[in-house]
Amino acid sequence: QVQLVESGGGLVQAGGSLRLSCAASGRTFSSYAMGWFRQAPGKEREFVAAISRSGGITSYADSVKGRFTISRDNAKNTVYLQMNTMKPEDTGVYYCAAGSLARNGPRSYDYWGQGTQVTVSS
Repeated sequence: QVQLVESGGGLVQAGGSLRLSCAASGRTFSSYAMGWFRQAPGKEREFVAAISRSGGITSYADSVKGRFTISRDNAKNTVYLQMNTMKPEDTGVYYCAAGSLARNGPRSYDYWGQGTQVTVSS
């Protein structure tokens, strides 16, 4: 089992940047693919980015491609989401998740963090 804790959320102006971190407990972090999802008020949770166990394969939602970068440091049991050129539509609660495969469906992930709020003002 793995526990996930997100941090780094906050308020940023449009065009600005934030870096989210997700720290995982346990000694098996490198055996999990990791994903980031977000949920805006009144909307369903949506895929943002995913990364394979080794970090060699990444994938992104079209809406964030070219602006966001997912990475991981297996020595630190941490996955990151660097968000640049942010837009008001990036606002939401951001969740990290751990699973066996780096896919874009939430059902592919077994463990979830509590989320961190990101607000982008126009």
